[in-house]
Amino acid sequence: MSTSAPAAVAATSQPGRRLLGTLVIAVALLAWAMLVLWNASPYGRYLDHGGWLNAEWFAAICSVTPNGDLVVPALTHTLAWLLMIAAMMLPTTLPLLGLFGRITADRADAKALRMLVVAGYTLAWMLFGIVAHAGDRILHLAAGTSGWFLVHSWMIGAAVLAIAGAFQFSDLKYRCLDRCRTPFGFVNKHWRGIRPERESFLMGFDHGLFCVGCCWALMLLMFVVGMGNLGWMLLIGLVTAAEKNLPWGGRLSAPLGVVLLGSAAAVVGLNL
Repeated sequence: MSTSAPAAVAATSQPGRRLLGTLVIAVALLAWAMLVLWNASPYGRYLDHGGWLNAEWFAAICSVTPNGDLVVPALTHTLAWLLMIAAMMLPTTLPLLGLFGRITADRADAKALRMLVVAGYTLAWMLFGIVAHAGDRILHLAAGTSGWFLVHSWMIGAAVLAIAGAFQFSDLKYRCLDRCRTPFGFVNKHWRGIRPERESFLMGFDHGLFCVGCCWALMLLMFVVGMGNLGWMLLIGLVTAAEKNLPWGGRLSAPLGVVLLGSAAAVVGLNL
């Protein structure tokens, strides 16, 4: 019996899709390994909240770099943020990449197009990281000029927990989560095959924006506990992956919100 053309294409494209999925998982595992090693090294404190400001050699680099007090910490943060996104968020793109891979299986540039999807997704999270870092830096500067702020620094953690908890009940959370759970919508919106590179990149960027919209409040917790807190990273990564990819994942949002709001109340109660 002869094999039809579509079936032949599907059969020959399976190894490519498996290879990309394996590559994404490998990158995530490598990012986890690098974070674990960094955290266990003498430089692990630079993953902590503001920890990179405590080393003499780091201060020396800042002093010889134009606008070094802003640029060097931002670059260090960017490296840590990229590793964190690769470890926690990149695996959640697999459903979209798998679907897009099936649609573009007969194209010679299919692998390159899927990598552009990953690039667009990463850029969306990088932009959020820049904004979050800027806000974090402003808080640090404010804390350094206010004795009251230093004494009551616990309020920042309580506020972030409360914001993250309240966001779990918001309409925006559920709208973004619904979009993330239906990857076909991104393909249907962006893919026409007319300008393939641009369409692929924008597809990934759009997916990343909705992923940020779904998870930004949870990710702010990393600025409170430090990006070197691997336990928090693992927990948040598992929760976001379950929310977006498991059939019952959407039902996790409300219970998680209750836990976060309760944690915020506990922090307030312990410090008043």
